Amino acid sequence: MTGAAGCDLTIPGPGSTTARGLVSWGLQRMLRELPGLAAPAELRAGHAGVLQALRTGLERAPGAVWSALRRPTIGTLIRCLRGEARAAWLAELDATLAIELAVAGVLARPIVVAAPSRVVCLGARQVFVLGPGVLRCAAEVVHVDPAGRERVVWGAGVTGGVSHVEIAGALALALVDTNPLALVEAHPDKQGNAIDLGGQPIERWVAGLREARAIVADTLPALAEEIEVVLQQVVPVGWDEQRHLSASYQEAIGTVYLSLHPNPLTLAEALIHEFSHNKLHALLEQGPLLENAFVPLFGSPVRPDPRPLHGVLLAVHAFLPVARMYELLVVGRPELRRRFAEVVAGNREAAATLRAHARPTALGAPLLAEIDRWDRHYEGV
Repeated sequence: MTGAAGCDLTIPGPGSTTARGLVSWGLQRMLRELPGLAAPAELRAGHAGVLQALRTGLERAPGAVWSALRRPTIGTLIRCLRGEARAAWLAELDATLAIELAVAGVLARPIVVAAPSRVVCLGARQVFVLGPGVLRCAAEVVHVDPAGRERVVWGAGVTGGVSHVEIAGALALALVDTNPLALVEAHPDKQGNAIDLGGQPIERWVAGLREARAIVADTLPALAEEIEVVLQQVVPVGWDEQRHLSASYQEAIGTVYLSLHPNPLTLAEALIHEFSHNKLHALLEQGPLLENAFVPLFGSPVRPDPRPLHGVLLAVHAFLPVARMYELLVVGRPELRRRFAEVVAGNREAAATLRAHARPTALGAPLLAEIDRWDRHYEGV
């Protein structure tokens, strides 16, 4: 999928393959990039072994390799390494790939990689706490410390600690987060996104997120199908009865950061909102959407701070499907009309700002045309 936002990147139609195409394009880009990552001398042999394992795996079990590359625990590190060649990130990437391939049972021969302090295997939903030394990955995963002592960390009935708890389908609640950018925060009301259950039991988180996901599935089934394709983990970032905060990162496609809220509709809004950011982040893998994305700054209908047009675009793209959810719900629940009108008003302001000032690229033009069509759909609300 190239330049191809199509006409349903914002609110997908039945049977849409737009999100799936974006994910596929991004996976192929990551696979092409892996051999070019700079590896220091001490990591070179291990990195070469992982690359060979990927090549062999693509011949023997391509589905397992593509599934591994889809993990946000892997894709996030690859995208971070584009901007900064950190040995620690590469070591974690190689170890994560090696363990994912071992757990999937597709390693044709053992591979040895440096052992980071911790590795999360999303395929097994387990975390392995390690120490200095190396990992030998085959039918089982063995940690070998600098003194040569061996310890099986996965296989033969041995497992790691729980890293994720299932919400539904491919979506899981993360109890461990490996995103190296998680504490980098752009929102003025937040200080990073460290994991925080907010004093609430895991069961309450899972129940709340399941209820929110069910609302999305009932009102926007095509978008719910996209969530199943793209999202793999929700990272909990606190509890608040009065307000809700959420986040996503361009590097961490497949991950959303959400606080827990007692109102399931508020959680459904947040899930739609941050998932929509994930879709735009996947499109941005192909190139910029606006020629004037980051200067100058404009007022935003959903943020207290002035925003570049990139932020305004993210906001309206995320809130148009929220408006669609309320449009469908309000038929049987007229008490929701006020919130519906609020969302539509914010979208109208953002869409007007884009019409007046945005200079879309060829990649972004179909997206802005789609946003304009949906904005016109809500005239009179």
